Amino acid sequence: MKISRAENTLRTAIVLAAIAVFMLPIVWLFDTSFKLQRDIFKMPPMWLGFEATLSNFQFAISTVNAPRFIMNSIIISGGTTIAALILGTLGGYAVARSQLKVVRIGSYFFLVLLMIPPVAMLIPFYLIMRDVGLLGTYLSVIILDTCFNAPFVVWMMSSYFRSVPVELEEAATVDGTSPIGAFLRVSLPLSLPGMVAAALYCIIFSWNDFLFALLLTSPQTKTIPLGIMGTFTTSQMSWGNMAALALFAVVPVLLIAVLLNKYFVQGMTAGAVKG
Repeated sequence: MKISRAENTLRTAIVLAAIAVFMLPIVWLFDTSFKLQRDIFKMPPMWLGFEATLSNFQFAISTVNAPRFIMNSIIISGGTTIAALILGTLGGYAVARSQLKVVRIGSYFFLVLLMIPPVAMLIPFYLIMRDVGLLGTYLSVIILDTCFNAPFVVWMMSSYFRSVPVELEEAATVDGTSPIGAFLRVSLPLSLPGMVAAALYCIIFSWNDFLFALLLTSPQTKTIPLGIMGTFTTSQMSWGNMAALALFAVVPVLLIAVLLNKYFVQGMTAGAVKG
């Protein structure tokens, strides 16, 4: 079906308008992070031509210690992603290749886990981590984030593994490869886009986690969302400092999303359609 020039122009305008709406908060953060406090709420707003300053970034780095918060977020996000991918990929493969009807029906249990409100798990986990001596450590947050990320990875990867023909694994075993070798050499490489999509989901979830980190971390293990919260008090709120810290939180995830966008789209599409 041929699209007329008017329809093409209208679609382009709609897409550009949607992009502008979604990018406006990012532009505001970037703009505000370089402004002095007196210029932030000037009317009409000054998007350009204001006196730029790096004081907000200096405050974030030297006073708030943003590098420490970022490192804590990297440790927790990385640990969560690795643990969730290992557990979720193995669990998803087991569900996809199982011939037992009870296993296939039971796979919907992972969807039920995704529906549980995070706050409902917080108090029990807090008490457990306190009793085992892990409260305030990276491991406590990694374990809890993994409990919420792994079910999604299992559900997604099971759909993806179903799209990999079993005949490919059977051909590998005929050539002398063990079942584990067939999984590692055939199914796993073919499922790489799904794993990347699941990894990106885990990174975003754990990087932006605020509730779990608030109760389970200590001053030495606080993440970047908690660092942003620490920039304001009941008597004062420095929007410039908060915007600078927010950029430290937003930019890494945006870069990862842009770099892995192709794999993310492939993985999400395959997981949703081919299963």
